Amino acid sequence: MSTYKNLIGKDVNFLTTDPDTAQAEGQIWYNSTSNVFKDLIVGEAWSAGGSLGTGRYAMSAGTGGTADSAIAVFGRTTAATEEYNGTGWAVGGTGGTARYSGAKFGTQTAEVAAGGKATGTNLQNVEEYNGSSWSEVNNYTGTARGYLSGFGILTAGVICGGVSASPDTWYNLTEEYDGTNWTTGGTMNNARATAGTTGILTAGLVFGGYQPTLLAKAEEYNGTAWTQSGDMNTARSHLAGSGTQDVALAFGGLTPPSTTQTESYDGSTWSISGATLSTPTARHSSAGSAASTGLSFGGNPPGTPVTEEYNKSINIITGGAWASGGNMGTARYTAGDCGVYNAGLVFGGNPSSAPYTNNSTEEYGGTSWTAGGNLPHASSDVSGAGTQTAALAFGFGDSPTATTATYDGSSWTTVPGTVPGATSQGRGIGTQTAAIHVGFASPGTTSLEYDGSSWTAGGTLNNKRSGQKPGGWGIQTAAVLASGYQTPPATIISNTETYNGTSWTETGHSVVAARKRTSVTTAGPNSNGMLMGGGDNAGTNDSSTTVQLYNGTTWVTQANLATARINPAGFGTSTNAVVAGGGPPVTAATEEFTGETSALNIKTITTS
Repeated sequence: MSTYKNLIGKDVNFLTTDPDTAQAEGQIWYNSTSNVFKDLIVGEAWSAGGSLGTGRYAMSAGTGGTADSAIAVFGRTTAATEEYNGTGWAVGGTGGTARYSGAKFGTQTAEVAAGGKATGTNLQNVEEYNGSSWSEVNNYTGTARGYLSGFGILTAGVICGGVSASPDTWYNLTEEYDGTNWTTGGTMNNARATAGTTGILTAGLVFGGYQPTLLAKAEEYNGTAWTQSGDMNTARSHLAGSGTQDVALAFGGLTPPSTTQTESYDGSTWSISGATLSTPTARHSSAGSAASTGLSFGGNPPGTPVTEEYNKSINIITGGAWASGGNMGTARYTAGDCGVYNAGLVFGGNPSSAPYTNNSTEEYGGTSWTAGGNLPHASSDVSGAGTQTAALAFGFGDSPTATTATYDGSSWTTVPGTVPGATSQGRGIGTQTAAIHVGFASPGTTSLEYDGSSWTAGGTLNNKRSGQKPGGWGIQTAAVLASGYQTPPATIISNTETYNGTSWTETGHSVVAARKRTSVTTAGPNSNGMLMGGGDNAGTNDSSTTVQLYNGTTWVTQANLATARINPAGFGTSTNAVVAGGGPPVTAATEEFTGETSALNIKTITTS
């Protein structure tokens, strides 16, 4: 009689706790604490990824890198490019011709965009991307058309299908690209536009689309000819796909309406997957060349920034996301802040009603706010540093403006150390006894340091940031400062600088979207941090939901806030953060961010 070990090659282990490594795959174990048998199973699911910097739809369709190294190309109607690193999107090079509904193929550093439409005109022009800039190359030789799709790599790529208007004509054309020249390929069995594609030149796949009815048909390409394959379960247009010819995914699309459905392909047959997109999506784009990973982004007029990641593995992946926290007792903006996500502090600020100042303090414990001690005097624009039980307040925007105060977890005390100059609306960084004050009203390039008893001049900034709370976090000897506002002329800047305790250094790293009046993560010396919300127009109080992550080298997007806001309070780290308040209109709403997590997909074995 065969035993489990004879069949599998492993014993059934007796454990007091479940294993926490992938070595448990294929292993059955008995948990003696819960008195049950368990094993690991492979699951599939979509989870949230970092949002696009620019919401868009009808991007160039087809393959474009992997799920960890993707590219968003053009869209209706833009020439902008964004690059995905598995966490969020960064700004890429701008294309030469703004277009929508074209085809793409290649990788993040070697991409091709062909055809599409520009203000209603069908295009034949082709551009190549080298990871930083676009250049015009030879036009494709077939009929100019839009809503075509692509697959392959830069030196062995394919575009197929499409439609031209007046009158509408659907095409079954295929053109192949060798990195320099275009040649005619095999003719598809079904003319179609807005189809999904994946694969390589010698093993490609096209599925779904429109002509002039919805299609469920799929075809495989061998580099010469197309062969009809199994039909999808759901006919749809404007869909996207990932994978290979033998193991592929099709997701989203118009049925109509837009759908969340995902189908998987095994080389002959399509099956409806249990993994569904969180948002009904069509006119989106995709990436992913492996069977176990995929990426969906954008879509849905007037253009969404939503990004979703597909994973099929023994791990359950939960994407980074914002969730509602407890409301503050007092709605306010331009408040001081400091702390970590489960021990934060907000004080002062503008409640947007006369007398437009506030002296109250609130403490956040991870779920709700409680009242703390009042500031020495009310302020509409105050800065802060430190922790919930050892905080520093300075840069008061209301008389007396030179005050410095400390907080011990219950009450504020005015302490020696007069803040020199007009220093409201600046950014505070550091601890109660080692703080920096930057980006205040005048002169805009000064930084001030506090040592627990007095303020002295610090290093001079490379970029003027004058009184609109730029982003910044860290400690006095290892700080990051980014974005902000300068005048004259009224400009929102995008630069990033770092501080070593003596001097500020320009990094050359630009934020994804320049912002003023943001909130930031505040804890620790780590170079990682986030900008949350803020305004993107130098002349108005426009508010934003954009969240941007810095990892010391690159700025990328994260999941957007639910509530757009400028001048909110914020604290925490790049993996656990809180944003609260802001406006307009002034709000007491709080949101909590939890970064992406991964856990083994453990199943309890039952007899049913």
